[in-house]
Amino acid sequence: MLVLAGGFCVSANAREPVRTRHAMVGTQEPLAADVGVQVLKDGGNAVDAAIAVGFALAVTHPYAGNLGGGGFMLIRFADGRSTFIDFRERAPAKASRNMYLDASGEPTRDSLDGWRSAGVPGTVRGFELAHRKYGSRKWADLVGPAIDLAERGFPVSYALAESLKSARNLSQDPESKRIFQKNGAYFAPGDTFIQPELARTLHRIAQNGVNEFYEGETAQKLAEAMARKGGLITLSDLKDYAAVERAPLTGSYHGYGIVAAPPPSSGGIGILQMLGMLDGSGYQKSGFGSAAEIEYVAEVMRRYYADRSQYLGDPDFGKLRLTSLLDPAYIKRRRDSIDPNRATPSTQILPGLPAARDGGETTHYNVVDAQGNAVAVTYTLNEGYGNGITVPGLGFLLNDEMDDFASKPGSPNAFGLIQGELNAIQPGKRPLSSMTPTILTRDGKFFMAVGAPGGSRIISAVLQVILNVVDFGMNAQDAVDAPRIHHQWQPDKLYLEPGISPDTIALLKSRGYDVDHSPGLVLARVEAIISKGGWLEGGSDGRASGKAAGY
Repeated sequence: MLVLAGGFCVSANAREPVRTRHAMVGTQEPLAADVGVQVLKDGGNAVDAAIAVGFALAVTHPYAGNLGGGGFMLIRFADGRSTFIDFRERAPAKASRNMYLDASGEPTRDSLDGWRSAGVPGTVRGFELAHRKYGSRKWADLVGPAIDLAERGFPVSYALAESLKSARNLSQDPESKRIFQKNGAYFAPGDTFIQPELARTLHRIAQNGVNEFYEGETAQKLAEAMARKGGLITLSDLKDYAAVERAPLTGSYHGYGIVAAPPPSSGGIGILQMLGMLDGSGYQKSGFGSAAEIEYVAEVMRRYYADRSQYLGDPDFGKLRLTSLLDPAYIKRRRDSIDPNRATPSTQILPGLPAARDGGETTHYNVVDAQGNAVAVTYTLNEGYGNGITVPGLGFLLNDEMDDFASKPGSPNAFGLIQGELNAIQPGKRPLSSMTPTILTRDGKFFMAVGAPGGSRIISAVLQVILNVVDFGMNAQDAVDAPRIHHQWQPDKLYLEPGISPDTIALLKSRGYDVDHSPGLVLARVEAIISKGGWLEGGSDGRASGKAAGY
């Protein structure tokens, strides 16, 4: 049964969120959620559980969980401190600005396909930094559950079986086809998936620490395979890789504190800038899901993504104008340019700052422990299963994160994003990311952890879940399940998920929007945990097969 709410058709049998008293984990794969909960029950803190979940996902969620990729960890401690660990992949030393252009100067698929598409992995180093500074359990104990899952195997779900079978990039690599597709025989739901090569790699990481991955046997085998296959990553690249601790971005919206990811994430600045444009606009008065509300949020998105195309990149390789992008006067100018009754063509929206004077595929999970510490982690291989290549003898997939650079500034990448000179390829540089782990506070205490996979659609999805909770009073489950929209400036198209009423779609078209409401369209998959009335409330997106669990 469907009932109409605003311009959305909403199920009358909406799912209830998971509620627990003490601690909670929310992930996009259930077995990894159970691993995290057990670490918390055994006395580990939120950082410990986040590390264990990350290693477990490398086994049970090969679509995005990884050893061969990178990501971000946002931590907000119960005492009010916060930090951000950047373990984003880096370009190898042999990388060059025009390495993915053909003879006519046009981008090729080499940034997505083959050994040359991989950036230097950061996940293991990032988890080690988090553990060394903020963990409380033994490193080997946090890697142990992943080893068990790889050695003993786990039952293949229907969703995983279908995903592995249909993955084109896995079928093109002999090692990946052997491990993940049984050489074309394929896994059936209920089969046990055992990964002995990955188990041995994890054993070495557990016993020898992070240097195993970056200088030991694992590093040697990875570098040798790269040299043999024409890849770029060398032993020196691995040895020189460092995770970086950065200060989070902070702001406020309607009485809530926002703790957000700094660059090279483009998500935190996007959340703060878009919330700034919405603040004081009264956009929510027209009602959730109304054409007027959708239009205003879409116009805010359009303006942010235009700015993203030019002003953001790796902060270690150029001065970023974050202060200017969050200047209330600038945000007001952007807000004032919105016509609430008519779409503004993207050709009329340009990156808006004056001349400079100042300074997937992916997965997300959240952890909140009994002390009130909160961790939000988004990490990735870029596309699903990365570049589809499994390192022989090591059992893990490689990323194709080099496509997140601007192979040709001004030309779109795999997600259709236009990117500028600040994100051009340079050796040692981290590509700009859409990953958006975000934490909200209320009255100085933890209120919400949220994030998502989904490429360029991550930022808009996280924004809408925050709005659903803060402005429209939804619980965690309703907030992540509600139909979403997306506009990223270029292409000039408004994407609408199923569930939006035909009348609303017709009204949006009459206001000048080029609307894509294709059946089955999915705009990211969000995980959220909310603290409410002494309970933790978990919402795991119904578009995926994840799980929120705790005690």
